[in-house]
Amino acid sequence: MPDLSALRRSVDARLPRFLSELETMVNIDCGSYTPDGVNRIADLVSDALGELGASVERHPHQPSAEEARLGDVVVGRLPGEGSSILLIGHMDTVFDAGTAAARPFRIDGDRARGPGVTDMKAGLLGGLHAIGALREAGASPSVTFVANPDEEIGSPFSTGYIRALAPEHDAVLVLECARANGDIVSARKGIADYHLSITGRAAHAGVEPEKGRSAIVEAAHQVLALHALNGRWPTVTVNAGVVHGGTRPNVVAERCELQVDLRASTREAFDAAASEIARLAASPTIADVRTELRRIASHPPMEKSEASDALVAMAVGIAGELGFELHDAATGGASDANTTAALGLPTIDGLGPVGGDDHSVDEWLDVSSIAPRTTLLAALIARISES
Repeated sequence: MPDLSALRRSVDARLPRFLSELETMVNIDCGSYTPDGVNRIADLVSDALGELGASVERHPHQPSAEEARLGDVVVGRLPGEGSSILLIGHMDTVFDAGTAAARPFRIDGDRARGPGVTDMKAGLLGGLHAIGALREAGASPSVTFVANPDEEIGSPFSTGYIRALAPEHDAVLVLECARANGDIVSARKGIADYHLSITGRAAHAGVEPEKGRSAIVEAAHQVLALHALNGRWPTVTVNAGVVHGGTRPNVVAERCELQVDLRASTREAFDAAASEIARLAASPTIADVRTELRRIASHPPMEKSEASDALVAMAVGIAGELGFELHDAATGGASDANTTAALGLPTIDGLGPVGGDDHSVDEWLDVSSIAPRTTLLAALIARISES
């Protein structure tokens, strides 16, 4: 185990480079559906991994005719001693092209700002610089680093690579930034995104409405029934967040589409709610209306386990040695940690620097947290490797 003081000095010395690289990354538009921008981040990550001595693989997305192209998956392997650790971060943001130019990277006092500064460009860099500090301290843990291009849309492309890699490792550390209060994450809700397509029959709304079968009216029934699922099982939330339908006010709507979000903290509640959503979709209220339910993306719940609790205890202990308190929390958002935890691997998340207001114009990163949190991550990697 490298000396913590030496690790902190190494991280401190790397801070100017960290901030310079963060500025470069934040000023690149890399929304999930901006693959060229995502791949510019992939270039930076690949170069950094290569500089650390990793063997690097790039896996390009080969979309079907119905799919939008996504960025590459980057996998860097650093063979070493001890237990094998999988680090996961994502390169995409939720922001449209042009956002970086409109709100470029800046530092106001002790806060850095800009699109993706916290979610999760600082987390990516935290992982890379933690490995760099360990290398400088003479430690060579066995680490695989995965940079994901599509986490913000549910990781539809990268999940297969993460699932394939996970069983080769003893523990998983996900590099999302810590919560705004500094908490790391030991549990996350599962999430499923649904598209419900409803097809009725068009008719003149004034002359012969009785011949119509309104897809919009059926959608209204479905929305009310879906929202009635909230709270039926502990922790379950269901939200019909998007509705598209109809063509003109004087036409009985032939088509309507709902986009629905399901979340739950336990597998039992998640599966029960998912089954009820499928039942509702298959049982329309209006006769002669057809429905089609598709699950677009999903993450199973990340439930806290004894093994993940041991990782939390290890991280809390290291934080105490570094002079700050650390706590863990459950959160409603999903990440790639859901995937690895569901596979039975000890997994904790939120190991990047501290930040908040993700996905908004107010997104911020606590600059003063970069060095202590990167030192914590480096020491955690080393301690897991030894154990």
